[in-house]
Amino acid sequence: MVKTLPKLITVTQAVTLTPNMKRITLGGEHLAAFPSGVESAHVKLTFPLGKEKMVQPSAWEALFAKKSISTRPYTVRKFDAATGELEIDFVLHEHGGPAGNWAARAEPGDTIAYAGPGPTKLVDGSADWFFLAGDMTALPAIAANLEQLPKGATGYAVIEITSEEDKQEIEAPEGIEISWLINAEPGRNQHLLMDAVREIPWRDGVPAVWVACEFTAMKSLREYFKDERSVGKNQLYASSYWKYGATEEEHKRVKNLDMAS
Repeated sequence: MVKTLPKLITVTQAVTLTPNMKRITLGGEHLAAFPSGVESAHVKLTFPLGKEKMVQPSAWEALFAKKSISTRPYTVRKFDAATGELEIDFVLHEHGGPAGNWAARAEPGDTIAYAGPGPTKLVDGSADWFFLAGDMTALPAIAANLEQLPKGATGYAVIEITSEEDKQEIEAPEGIEISWLINAEPGRNQHLLMDAVREIPWRDGVPAVWVACEFTAMKSLREYFKDERSVGKNQLYASSYWKYGATEEEHKRVKNLDMAS
């Protein structure tokens, strides 16, 4: 049996974008065949449990063998084919798990294992108008969506962030109205995003709706767009990126049950 080794990539740059978000740039030979144009897709990143910084491949092999690792999906913010570098934006939490702790400490030379990318998660650019909503974990994907929209696109983006300083410049079409919501305790006020979305005036025509956020908030938003606004299945993308009070494994279980129902 041929042994499959983890695909390791290396931190080339680590920049704090805002108080609660850090951009990690990654490079290495395993990104040589990485496809272009997959912004908004996800890659699966594998982090070491504990505080060790694993640089040597042999150390990673031991971690995989002992299953002393944690794997999570993260959005492709940008891939530069010319330099072979991949950008991933990490939300930083006061009480972060293995991924957040790794990102907070990451510096050039550190290594991480990856797989992917998966399919892109983009709105239909041919829709009459657009509605995007999400919390800070979805900000990289929302930004990637807005940046690829036609110049004449119109609609809304409602984004929940942790602080006023977490606002970012996004290259969105002029016709997209961006609203920023401040929630200092993400997950605690799960109605904040829903309430803000309800206040947005509805437009005529067929919309393309894109939603990603905490699990409970996502379910409320999905119900609103499906049942109250009659948005069709092909025009609605709704996904949860985390669940308040739950581990990543627990979130995966409830997410799978929700998708199967």
